Amino acid sequence: MFKRLRKDDTSDVLDRVVPVFGPGQRTSTVQKPFDVYLFVTTLLLVLIGILMVFSSSAILAKDNFGDTNYFLKRQLTFLGIGLCCLYTVKSIPYRLYAKFIYPLLGGVFFLMLLSFIPGLSHSAKGATRWINIFGFTLQPSEFAKVVVIIFSAYLISKKGLRIRDFKKGFVPVIGVAGLFILMILAQKDLGTASVLIAVIFILLAVAGTRMSYLGGAILAAIPALYVLIFSEAFRRARIMAFLDPWKYQLDKGFQIIQSFVAFNSGGFGGVGLGESKQKLFYLPEAHTDFIFSVLAEEFGMIGVVLVMTLFLIFIYHGLEISKRARDPFGALLALGITCLIGLQAFINFAVVMGILPTKGLALPFISYGGSSLIASLVAVGILLNISTETEAEAK
Repeated sequence: MFKRLRKDDTSDVLDRVVPVFGPGQRTSTVQKPFDVYLFVTTLLLVLIGILMVFSSSAILAKDNFGDTNYFLKRQLTFLGIGLCCLYTVKSIPYRLYAKFIYPLLGGVFFLMLLSFIPGLSHSAKGATRWINIFGFTLQPSEFAKVVVIIFSAYLISKKGLRIRDFKKGFVPVIGVAGLFILMILAQKDLGTASVLIAVIFILLAVAGTRMSYLGGAILAAIPALYVLIFSEAFRRARIMAFLDPWKYQLDKGFQIIQSFVAFNSGGFGGVGLGESKQKLFYLPEAHTDFIFSVLAEEFGMIGVVLVMTLFLIFIYHGLEISKRARDPFGALLALGITCLIGLQAFINFAVVMGILPTKGLALPFISYGGSSLIASLVAVGILLNISTETEAEAK
């Protein structure tokens, strides 16, 4: 049984986190190698991603750039940068992020502001989420997600039992995270904002925030969500297409119908690597948001189950790292990162299968995109560092 805690004792947060995944008594700290299973699972997902980026983009690259390897070469460049970042971050003690959290917040906030400056910003399909840097586009919100989770884990762990206090605990976390979420919404990225909100709420709930605060925040957000959806024509169209894609099969329903066709064509064993027909300009965003549809067509149900299983393995080991973390900050940070990647993956699965409306969320490690891949690998590096310091279970 845990000892009685003072009101300001932040270790209470860890006591709250751990029982969610299984009770256990902790004693001494143990240094060990990083979680190899998590690392190998990540590498497998990345390798599948490289394979699918080439398969899904080669024809498009040839048609637009005269080079079938255009997207592949760029993705390999992003992967090289991402792996270097992972290796570097893996070696940085995660507690240092708590010391430098405010400069990190300021840095990503500045980058997000740059995405609104003409000449530096880059827009696509009505959204302004990117900045141009040396011929590459950077999406600051991908890195903001990780930094906001680091901040939230830090502040929640610092608050301890005071997280149950509305003014001293709940409001400061929601206030800072909400500022970044509003910036993301201003970039017309409702999908990313929704995922980040969900992760922050999970951290607050696990840490012991009163359910009345969370429930009240959700109820208060419903009118705002309604306005956000129905004030933009493209979001209204997505909802209508989600409810009846065949009615809008030549417009907003076209993409999801082509995704259905890809899944149906793939069947159980798939049509074979490189043999997808939907990527031949039928399925929009075949190498980014809907890359999982091409995978389903080429590898069938076998490929679908394999990728989903790899993400489930990733989530399991991420939760295990959170469970065994030596302090509240590490436990909450590992939980937040695991939820971020896991939620984004399964929302992407749900979207391409028509279970959720189209949101424009990339599939972590697999979709084409440098910012998403690098930010995800940085997040994995943080997880691996947390995994090197665990609490040994009492005999």
